[in-house]
Amino acid sequence: MNLDEIRELTPNELSSRKKELRQEIFHLRLQQQAGQLEKPHLLRSLRHEVARVETVLTAKTKAQ
Repeated sequence: MNLDEIRELTPNELSSRKKELRQEIFHLRLQQQAGQLEKPHLLRSLRHEVARVETVLTAKTKAQ
């Protein structure tokens, strides 16, 4: 999801997207600990996406 798509979401949608991403990161970490993670770069990209969502969410919250 690129930044323009993230900016179009409402604050509630952003919060739910953040929760989904955190859950996905959690599951990937479990796979990593078990030695079953095939694509370790996904952890980094998901963390970056969480940061983007949090940044937009904070900006929208302050704008209101």
